Amino acid sequence: MNGFGQMIDALRKEPKKIVFTEGEDPRILEASSRLLASNFLSPILVGNEEKVLAAAEESGYNIRGAEIIDPENFDRMDEMVALFCELRKSKGVTPDQARKILSGANYFGTMLVKMGIADALLGGATYSTADTVRPALQLIKTKPGNKIVSSCFILVRPSATGENEVLAMGDCAINIKPNEDDLVEIAGETAECAKIFGIDPKVAFLSYSTLGSGKGEDVDKMRNAAEKAKVAYPNLPIEGELQFDAAVAPRVARTKCPNSPVAGHANTFIFPDINAGNIGYKIAQRLGNFEAYGPILLGLNAPINDLSRGCNAIEVYSMAIITASLAITK
Repeated sequence: MNGFGQMIDALRKEPKKIVFTEGEDPRILEASSRLLASNFLSPILVGNEEKVLAAAEESGYNIRGAEIIDPENFDRMDEMVALFCELRKSKGVTPDQARKILSGANYFGTMLVKMGIADALLGGATYSTADTVRPALQLIKTKPGNKIVSSCFILVRPSATGENEVLAMGDCAINIKPNEDDLVEIAGETAECAKIFGIDPKVAFLSYSTLGSGKGEDVDKMRNAAEKAKVAYPNLPIEGELQFDAAVAPRVARTKCPNSPVAGHANTFIFPDINAGNIGYKIAQRLGNFEAYGPILLGLNAPINDLSRGCNAIEVYSMAIITASLAITK
């Protein structure tokens, strides 16, 4: 697909380490064996070494060469505890409390990223999005200048020309009712993520109105957010507010907004809220035959991503490549 080849090429030049918090899960082991057969991304598996190796043997996956780190006998645990207490000192966390919290793979794995032992983290095959996001917010925190963590989905569909059609949609998973400033940040982060997949972003702020055809608070919000985004990202083609047909159909765009460089050709879509975003990407996935990759978490100081509990090994492998690519220095 567009993007994956580019990402793998970039990772070959700048190899990364990714920590999987669920080292015994067969899907993680299958994806890890596939990564180990390549030379662009090294898996770190969190778990008891004997149990991880036994699970791999039982499932028939070769994970020879994988780094396995057990929170129970990690040689830098004292250092990790001290750093954790420093990061959470406003909450008055004691070393004993820290050790207990760090026995959880999600917190332990996040601290491996914080300490620079891993470049990125992928978790959540067996636990909730909140259990992935919470440690990331507490320990990794948002990038300088960012106020929120957001997310996007990348949608991919083969086309008759042989080139894949690739779209970006945000925010479909994290922010329930983003305000104007949140939407500006979501647009910037989603556009940056789109570029990793080879998309030249043309950003549409979506609404039930096109450039004033409808009225209401939600219309005003998307129009104002689009105007603010144009100021914040002067080099990014942005239009809004747009109805979806005006955003993607050149014929409709010629009628409704003939002078827009984005309308009719948008490929990066900013939704007014999580309802619209979640419904929108799932319609594209289920009725439009797009493959959906995500949610890809945006705005964090280091790449941390969440798997769906229904994921398969191919999705784990793909999300590992995506997550590690976010760690490549621009």
